[in-house]
Amino acid sequence: MLGLGAYVDDVLDRNADAIDRTARAIAATAASDGLVRPTGAGHSLAAVLETFFRAGGLAFVRPIWHPRVLPLHGALAATAAEREVGLGAEAAAAAGIGADDTVVVFSNSGTNPFPVEVAAAGRDAGATVVAITSLRAGEAAPRRASERLVEVADIVIDTTVPPGDATWPAENPVTAPVSSLATNAVWTQVLRQVFDLAPEAPRWRSANVAGNDGVNAALVERFAARIPEL
Repeated sequence: MLGLGAYVDDVLDRNADAIDRTARAIAATAASDGLVRPTGAGHSLAAVLETFFRAGGLAFVRPIWHPRVLPLHGALAATAAEREVGLGAEAAAAAGIGADDTVVVFSNSGTNPFPVEVAAAGRDAGATVVAITSLRAGEAAPRRASERLVEVADIVIDTTVPPGDATWPAENPVTAPVSSLATNAVWTQVLRQVFDLAPEAPRWRSANVAGNDGVNAALVERFAARIPEL
């Protein structure tokens, strides 16, 4: 396993084209007044939180989620829920995905029904579907859905996370997962490139910097009807 800095650099380098395509899709979504629709289940929800209502993040983001896949709602139950056929389709139907949207699916293995069903619903709606996943982990994981996430997505960003998401000690890894490191780095790079393409796209400001409350309040007023999670 590479050192952590080298690992992140490798993920960004090998996915440069896919990251560029993702940024362009999101810039097009901004121009057409669509929404970015991130989703994930289990620990992949940590990546979803990085996209939603976050200082420096995009304001036109509405997650696709279901309370049953939240680990804090019950960890073992959440694991079972993301493997349940139909729950992702239910969440996606309730979300009302539009053709101008960009659906971003965070899933380390991309083999469980919840993320695959959301991605399929996005595809069927005509949205651009981005998978941020690990090809290695997906190939090693049990296939629980009729399709794999990488078979559904328009754009695939490969985090190269090893099966089991453990990297230390190198000779017998049991700890030090790197999926969050990879997804955060990828999303940060996407945000940089979206700014270069669409600098005027609406973005949240930090609530802990003087003068920003008014900016954020205006964004809430603008998007609250379309993003009820606000």
